[in-house]
Amino acid sequence: MQTENTKPIQYYLDMGSDVINVNQLIGKEIEITFIKYQCMGCGKDKKLFRQGYCYDCFYSLPQAADWIIRPELSKAHLGIEDRDLEFEKKLQLKPHIVYLANSSNVKVGVTRKSQIPTRWIDQGAHEALEILEVPNRYLAGIAEVALKEYVNDKTNWRKMLTNNLEDVDLVQWREKLKIHLPDEVQDYFLDNKKETEMHFPVQHYPAKIKSLNLGKTPNFKGKLMGVKGQYLLFENETVFNVRNHEGFVVKLSV
Repeated sequence: MQTENTKPIQYYLDMGSDVINVNQLIGKEIEITFIKYQCMGCGKDKKLFRQGYCYDCFYSLPQAADWIIRPELSKAHLGIEDRDLEFEKKLQLKPHIVYLANSSNVKVGVTRKSQIPTRWIDQGAHEALEILEVPNRYLAGIAEVALKEYVNDKTNWRKMLTNNLEDVDLVQWREKLKIHLPDEVQDYFLDNKKETEMHFPVQHYPAKIKSLNLGKTPNFKGKLMGVKGQYLLFENETVFNVRNHEGFVVKLSV
C-alpha cells in the first residue's frame, strides 16, 4: 500500500486498473478472494518463494539479493558486482538514513533517504528519529550492525498491532547511542533532527491476533476497523499483512 503522512495517514491500494483509498473502507465489510499467483519478477503464475518472487527469481534478480536485508553486505561503493552492478549502484550509492523508530519498542533501522517517512509508516512506528545520513548503503549497514548490539533491530508486530505503546524519548536514545557508532560514520551524525509522529487510521485495535494467510484461507470477509503499518485490521481480531501478500492476485469486494 502507498501512503501519505497526513493526520491520520492516508493509505492507497493499487489494484492495477484502479487505486483505492483504503481509509474510505474503514467501518465497511470487505471481501478478499485469492485468484492466482503472479511473481513480481517474471510475472508467471508460479508458487511464490519469498518476498513476492518465485524460487528462480528470488535467487537471480538483484532486487532480491542479500544486501537488501543486510545492507552491510553492499559492495557497489567498491565497484564489486553481486548480481547486477548497475542496478546495485542505483540503489546502494544513494543517501541512506539510519534511524530510531518506536512501534512496539525502540529499534534501529536503515532506509534510503527517499523512503522517509514511508519506511516508518510501513513498520507501524508512531514516532521516529533520523540519527545518521550517509552517502551509501554500506555505511548505513555497518552503523546498524554496531547499534543493534545495544538496541533492537526488529519490530514486535503483535505488540505493535495491539497498540501496546511505550512512550520513549528518542532524542535521549540518539545521544546515548552516539558513542557506539563506528568511526567511519561519526561525521554523518545528525544532532538537530526532531522526532516525527505518525497517526494511524484505526477505530479499534485487536486484543488478540489472528493472522490471515490467503495461501491457506483463499477467501475472507470481515468488517475493516483500521490500517496500521502494512496491516488491515478487522473487527473479528483478524489481521491481514498486505506486504506479505505481494505477488498474490486478489479480488476485493465492498
